[in-house]
Amino acid sequence: MRIAAVDDDPAQLDLLKAVVVSMGHDCHLFENANALMRVLPRETFDLFIVDWELPDIPGPDVIRAIRGMALAPVPILMMTNRSDERDIIEGLSSGADDYMVKSARVGELCARIMALLRRGGHTPPPSEIAWGPYRFQLQDRRVWLEEEEIVSLTTKEYDLALTMFRNLGRLLSRAHLIEGVWGMGADISSRSLDVYMSHVRSKLRLRADTGYKLVSVYNHGYRLEDLAQEASPTERRSP
Repeated sequence: MRIAAVDDDPAQLDLLKAVVVSMGHDCHLFENANALMRVLPRETFDLFIVDWELPDIPGPDVIRAIRGMALAPVPILMMTNRSDERDIIEGLSSGADDYMVKSARVGELCARIMALLRRGGHTPPPSEIAWGPYRFQLQDRRVWLEEEEIVSLTTKEYDLALTMFRNLGRLLSRAHLIEGVWGMGADISSRSLDVYMSHVRSKLRLRADTGYKLVSVYNHGYRLEDLAQEASPTERRSP
């Protein structure tokens, strides 16, 4: 998962990054609100951690801006030194999903992050998951369209396809897809990603007659559209 943290305290950012990375997620750090706002039109994240006392824009206003710009609901954790009840009410009323007073309780922070990611739909994977005519077997990394197995998918194409289905209807930036599949710092160009996505579209027949369409959004990324608007997957877990 991609997690964005904005705080003007370098020590706090270092702590957040250490915690997030230890949980197996990617952490993107911002020292002020404007730095975060500049990337939001072209980047996507799975969770935001927002401080209140920022040097340029107050935390509640940052949260309102995120809610105004986000193309899909994304969980937000407000993390601040303010513990007054009125501040907690204002923080949650601004659009935060959770509110945490800063402390050294790393275990609590991990638990809150995991809870918010679950709330955002990021739960432990089942053994098999299906969307309409598409069925993904997660352990063996196999895909079926109706009763036909798509045997020509490469490992990266499988990962990209599964990422798009898990984020059905959500616009994902190119950086989000590259980091999620190849990892942070991967030397993969936008053009190379476009080639991979073209293969995914072709091999999985993501077009109108299958009910799912892979759309490229200029200067941003990709969105997988459910043309029947039946976005709830069917899951089957191993006994």
